[in-house]
Order: sequence, then C-alpha cells, then structure tokens
Amino acid sequence: QVQLAESGGGLVQSGGSLRLSCVASENIIRFYTMGWYRQPLGKQRESVADITGGGRAKYRDSVEGRFTISRDNAKNSIHLQMNNLQPEDTAVYICYGSTNGVGMPDHWGQGIQVTVSS
Repeated sequence: QVQLAESGGGLVQSGGSLRLSCVASENIIRFYTMGWYRQPLGKQRESVADITGGGRAKYRDSVEGRFTISRDNAKNSIHLQMNNLQPEDTAVYICYGSTNGVGMPDHWGQGIQVTVSS
C-alpha cells in the first residue's frame, strides 16, 4: 500500500497563506487523481481540490481563486497553495489518491491541521 504523508499545516492569521504538501512513498503515476479533502471539527469531510495525472484541476466553490493545487510526478508529490485563508478554512486537511479511474479515493494520508485565526 502506498503511503501518503502530509506536511505544511499550522496556525495562520486570517488573510495569510500556507502551502500543504503530500508526498507518496511510491510513484504517483498509478493515481489517476490526487487531491485534498478537509474535515472541520464536528462536521463532515468535504472535497477541497483535486488534480488528474494530466494536470486538470477542480476546486470547491468556496476556495476557487484562493487555492491552487499542483502535481509533481517526478517528486511523487502534490501541493496545495492556500492564499487569503479565512477562519472557515480551519480543518484537518487530508491528502488522497485514486487508482480507480472514477475519482473515488482509495489511499489516504493521516491528515494535517490547518487553523486560521480571525
């Protein structure tokens, strides 16, 4: 099983930026899609952004224009640049990969906390 490890989370003030990284233990070429979910405390997990092997990206409406997802197959990693962070972005962010071609996650990272103070 490929392991996914996130880094880059932390505490930031409203309007600030963070860059999350997710590094895989093996070649990510096997993942048709990789991306990020997030789970605010006490709420359901929600999709944030995803990117295909060909580089096509999608975002949830609330982060469009503020977050940018990128993929580096050579370094077996994806990144999420988050700008103009708001308190409602506070959540555990979880990296995932999908090998099934329909975008359903089948590999998960442990998650990393992002906290935005007002």
